[in-house]
Amino acid sequence: MSTRLISCWVGVVSLSVFDAPASAKPDTRVRAEIPAEFKWNFSTIYPDWAAWEAGLVDMKAKMDAYAALKGSLSAGPAAVLKAYLLDDEIGILSYKVYGYTSLQRDVDLRDQDTAGRFQQVRATFAKFGTAAAWFTPEMLTIPEATMQTWIEDTPGLAPYRHAILDIYRQQKHTLDEAGERLLSYAAQLGQAPTAIFQELSTSDIKFPQLTLQDGKEVTLSPGTYQGILNSNRNQADRAAAAETYYGAYLVTKNSYAAAYNGVLQRGWFGAQARNYGSTLEATLDSKAIPTQVVETLVEAVRSGTGPVKRYMALRKQLLGLDTYHLYDGGIPIFEVPDNHPYAEASQMVLASVAPLGVEYQTKMEKFLRGGWVDVYENEGKRSGAYSMGVYGVGPFLLMNYNDTLDAVFTLAHEAGHAMHSVLSNESQPFATASYTIFVAEVASTTNERFLLNALLAQTEDPRERFVLLQHAVDNIIGTFYTQVLFANYEREAHRRVEQGQPITAKVLDEIYGQLLTDYYGDSLTLDDFYRSTWMRIPHFYNSPYYVYQYATCFASSAKLFNAMTTGPETDQAAARERYLTLLKSGGSDYPMELLKTAGVDLTKGETIQAVIDQMSALVDQLEIEAAKIQN
Repeated sequence: MSTRLISCWVGVVSLSVFDAPASAKPDTRVRAEIPAEFKWNFSTIYPDWAAWEAGLVDMKAKMDAYAALKGSLSAGPAAVLKAYLLDDEIGILSYKVYGYTSLQRDVDLRDQDTAGRFQQVRATFAKFGTAAAWFTPEMLTIPEATMQTWIEDTPGLAPYRHAILDIYRQQKHTLDEAGERLLSYAAQLGQAPTAIFQELSTSDIKFPQLTLQDGKEVTLSPGTYQGILNSNRNQADRAAAAETYYGAYLVTKNSYAAAYNGVLQRGWFGAQARNYGSTLEATLDSKAIPTQVVETLVEAVRSGTGPVKRYMALRKQLLGLDTYHLYDGGIPIFEVPDNHPYAEASQMVLASVAPLGVEYQTKMEKFLRGGWVDVYENEGKRSGAYSMGVYGVGPFLLMNYNDTLDAVFTLAHEAGHAMHSVLSNESQPFATASYTIFVAEVASTTNERFLLNALLAQTEDPRERFVLLQHAVDNIIGTFYTQVLFANYEREAHRRVEQGQPITAKVLDEIYGQLLTDYYGDSLTLDDFYRSTWMRIPHFYNSPYYVYQYATCFASSAKLFNAMTTGPETDQAAARERYLTLLKSGGSDYPMELLKTAGVDLTKGETIQAVIDQMSALVDQLEIEAAKIQN
């Protein structure tokens, strides 16, 4: 994107009070040397560790009081309400106690004192899970008809209606008190595979040095590695970076396989214990999502990879490459300036959401003002980006910002999550404020679409438009196709465990390698080390069967965005209102129902096919723009 295009955006922000961080990007990876305006303000949660300790003590006392309520629920609706109100108090405290340790741990994973406190919190939660195991079985001793009457006659139970009735929906998968207690004992043990992965991939990994062809020596941290793939036009450098970077993981590949096998076994254990036929069914049923959603998604995308193969062929041709590899996928086809300081990027993101209204934009401006976004990479900091809400305080957004266009879109994406949390927490009581991951990525990908749309409207330059269209295509590949490939991999790996088959690094390489061939065919040359990509995907270890939701959410956001930006203005306004209502709805209903109310039905195949058709149309447009540039 050109400097001219950037300068247009500086003046577009309608909120003149917005004061973006003014300091330049710090030339250091030492956290203490990074200005405070680019770092989280933890004091909004607790002023210091002594206050955190007091919060932990208070939470434990309330947990003990909750455990003491065992045997009281049958006394009537007042007793049930007392339990739910106390559970809310514990929940609100848990956000703060957990967030204060988790967020500080993520900015320096080497800090063993903070890691110890984090483990202490996890252990407290696990202990409470055991102490509270009586609740659901005891609720189920009360006939559902009786509970319905209690809810109708007791206004205080209204916020808990959905949660209470969901207990009865899942009754056949709920064990008796002894069984629930036994499962709770395994909770902390079950986190071991995830913890092992985190230590292997962060605390213990030694990111290698690489000398580029221009003689520059770099440390291949995640941010630096991505920067090379996204900006270094020398294919030999990209190839060396990819092979060297993956090499840091390959030295412990068998350990990653063992950790992932632990994740798979944990999932199958939990599914069998609760009388489910598969880990997929067990995972989806908690939010009443039919397995058909995932099965249909996978099969539709597997048969719809034609546009991806066309795009890779186009990239190979325009880049003038003899062979095309996965490490060639991030480099811009045409050379345009790609330097977007954070101050300008935050204003661009803020301006792009103007179609959602002044109220939404004002709330985002307040969020971006400072203390809520941890902007830059530093030594020991967790890689990637995320937004984590701390109820009653606010969302905290982690970035490893590197001044690229991709980073601008990442900021828009995570800010979408943050605004979802803001609107949900403001509009819902604590009991229904937490939205499910099934709708979480709708807000984030919708914000990306608004940013893309706004940027395209600012330029007629064919090169700039090509770059933006290319970003849109790459976004579909990354958020839709790649995530479905990941889900396909998870399905195959989990099935092997469910069928009693062995899980080794070789087996996982074979599964992943075959999927790369199935999805990309001969449109690229597959390097052997990419068959081991499964090693370093955090979601596989942290949140099994999470990634498919990126694709379903992308399809949902595409439909919602089109409704908000096309057609008669009255229809667009109604669609925007439905969308904002979705963001404000939190977890007040099942996610499939919330999406249907907003105008999306994921049980219909055309919702998925529409994204495949959109991808094909974008590739067509890229070919047209490329022809203009070359002529």
